Amino acid sequence: MMPVWQTAVLYHLVHAVALLAISGQAAISRLTFWSFFLGVVIFSGSLYLLAVTRISAFGAITPFGGIGMLLGWLSVLFGRRDNVR
Repeated sequence: MMPVWQTAVLYHLVHAVALLAISGQAAISRLTFWSFFLGVVIFSGSLYLLAVTRISAFGAITPFGGIGMLLGWLSVLFGRRDNVR
């Protein structure tokens, strides 16, 4: 289960740093913030739970978090900017 845990940590770290970098440069859209936030919670959270509990059902919801993170990246690339602060 260590590779599962490491994957969760890697994606958690990358998206936390991305949110910090984006928020420091300009106002970001709510869609971007919430997509990244919920994506990380669902993706990494389900992998953390899978690694700790070994209940394979948690792995079934992981792709929904991945979709959230992808939506966040698409929002960064193509989205409009509004003030979150």
